Amino acid sequence: MPETKTRPQADVGRYVNDSLRDRYFAACDALYAMGAPTLEEMDVETSFGTTHVYRYGPTDPAARSRTPVVLVHGAGSCSAMWYPNTAALSAERPVYAIDTPGDPGRSVQRVAIHQPERAAQWLDETLAGLGLERVHLVGSSYGGWLVLNQARRRPGRLASAIPLDPGGLEKVGLRFFVWIFVSLFATFAPKALRPRLAAWLEQPVLIVPELQAMVRAGVRAYRIRRPAPLPLTEDELRTIRTPLYLVLGKRSLLVHPRRQVERVPRLIAGARAEIVSDTGHGPQIDHADEVNRRMLSFMESVD
Repeated sequence: MPETKTRPQADVGRYVNDSLRDRYFAACDALYAMGAPTLEEMDVETSFGTTHVYRYGPTDPAARSRTPVVLVHGAGSCSAMWYPNTAALSAERPVYAIDTPGDPGRSVQRVAIHQPERAAQWLDETLAGLGLERVHLVGSSYGGWLVLNQARRRPGRLASAIPLDPGGLEKVGLRFFVWIFVSLFATFAPKALRPRLAAWLEQPVLIVPELQAMVRAGVRAYRIRRPAPLPLTEDELRTIRTPLYLVLGKRSLLVHPRRQVERVPRLIAGARAEIVSDTGHGPQIDHADEVNRRMLSFMESVD
């Protein structure tokens, strides 16, 4: 009998073909090389697919026993985006960077996880598979929504939650999508113009060749099949009890920073919220040293 091919689910992300996937992985590896050396790569099986994880760690034996940090990247990216942060964070604590299934990376998605409860279940299963009982969970953009969602729905393993310019606080507006489109178009501008465009757009992709190569390769190689997450309601935010540190870029186009820096501590008891100047949606890239220092200080205060 002829072999029957199984059609991929409509709401599951996938690579266009193996050749483009391999080019994307090569671009990612160039960016990984700019961060801390990886101690180990692991695959964790979950109900939703195989989650690929990178482990970084301190050489100081005393630091190895500290509560680990888990990094969750933004949409359309992978763990390579944390290259400005892995060295500083892993000097102080064990660090795990997770490739989210449904985004380009080395994880393999089989079942959709964009629904809030499924997303929380997937992340809890991943942490359990890594043997992590208590973690500081850090997420950027869409990863920030995953952090907020985890704190809301499955907070049992969380020592703290640190969303960086996250989704999940407001409905994603047209201005953000325009920024994404214009930023991608600007990657094709003449090299001499890119620094000006990078400053105007608050877009570090344009001035870091390795980051630009990864983003462009990912757009070509991978098809994301996931709707934008709905923001948490005020009643849902009020239920969060995990120590939370919100970091926002002053010129973010994803959220209204001044509105959220007042709103989130009012709704979430004990939450801290701060704005980083001279940056937009990527404070952990534009001001890596400052944001690394702030995050480590907050983790220390929680521990």
